[in-house]
Amino acid sequence: MQLLAVGVNHHTAPVSLREKVSFPAEQIGQAVAAARAWFDGSLAGFGQEAAILSTCNRTELYAAASNQPADGGKNLHAAIDATGHFLADYHGVPYAELRPYLYTLPQDDAVRHAFRVASGLDSMVLGEAQILGQMKEAVRQADAAGGLGTCLHQMFQRTFAVAKEVRSTTEIGARSVSMAAAAVRLSQRIFDKISDQHVLFIGAGEMIELCATHFAAQNPKSLTIANRTVEKGEALAHRFSGKAIRLGELAQKLSSYDIVVSCTGSTLPIIGLGMVESAVKARRHKPMFMVDLAVPRDIEAEVARLDDVFLYTVDDLGMVVQSGVENRQAAVAQAEAIIETRVQSFMHWIDSRSVVPLIQNLHESGESMRMAELERARKMLAKGDNIDAVLEALSRGLTAKFLHGPQQALHQAQGDERARLAALLPQLFRTKR
Repeated sequence: MQLLAVGVNHHTAPVSLREKVSFPAEQIGQAVAAARAWFDGSLAGFGQEAAILSTCNRTELYAAASNQPADGGKNLHAAIDATGHFLADYHGVPYAELRPYLYTLPQDDAVRHAFRVASGLDSMVLGEAQILGQMKEAVRQADAAGGLGTCLHQMFQRTFAVAKEVRSTTEIGARSVSMAAAAVRLSQRIFDKISDQHVLFIGAGEMIELCATHFAAQNPKSLTIANRTVEKGEALAHRFSGKAIRLGELAQKLSSYDIVVSCTGSTLPIIGLGMVESAVKARRHKPMFMVDLAVPRDIEAEVARLDDVFLYTVDDLGMVVQSGVENRQAAVAQAEAIIETRVQSFMHWIDSRSVVPLIQNLHESGESMRMAELERARKMLAKGDNIDAVLEALSRGLTAKFLHGPQQALHQAQGDERARLAALLPQLFRTKR
């Protein structure tokens, strides 16, 4: 059995490339079918099974085949090349542009990667749970498209079980391990329920997208994106069932928001002391939680002096994240240990699957022998032969046919091969030497 995972993610490729090879959710099934056809044409059926995981942070193609070519190394390189070419061809991207960013993971490395991804160990936000749901949906679509066979089905079922085990037995998702998670944690110190608050994000870059993901998971009363380019803001807001406003509307609408997170590329502050003072007055001094993740800062430092405003900078959040480092390292080590054990278990299952065709052949051969001797016995009974004699002939015939192959192999073997057979046969037939 051959397994392979090939892809790009936030560790290996910039978003400008990741977006070029992403698959819209509605195209996953079609893409899985296209991948299998591509493999069938280029590698004589390597990709008998295929699944595609595509999120904002990664695009990965998992493939499996039951055939095991003699030149495994050569075939592996061909499979990697074919997979990369498929991704490039499907999206109209030059392969030379894509290849340097691809990671290629064969066999147990592919399994280990799937387990780590589902468990949140390979995410931009360590321990985040969203990726598990995305992977389950990807597997559902691959299955519906006929992409899953015995191998990938079993691998993904074990993947989900491992993710559940990691999350239930470690603290991997319980600590502030990113700026975004720290922002949520700090806001919960001010407001009992984020679900009762109105949240505003200023900017539409990667950090804001990450923060919006975390806050959206808390189901706020409303979620708004303010951005210079309103179209980009609307595109991000749409992902979280929110709305978008223009950056120029901040002064008039700031008072409507309880939580404000800002991260733009502006060289000057976007929110000044006077703007926040007016907002606090309009809110009748209801608390406002503000996070400035920009460098240079988006919010004037003087805002922190206001009694009803809780302002945190990127450095403040960094201290919160750092305070959980030891707990995080312990949780990661525990999770990695769980994953490694489960990887070895799955690879043992894969190895056992490799002998299934041999076992089937043995059964078929044994059945053929049995039917031949049974037919001979029936003919003897039909002629009126004594039943004891028939049974004796039946048992001797079966024994002779059963032992013929091993005896012949032992007689024909020479030297080391004969010694190996002599050592193996007692184990197979449980005989004493």
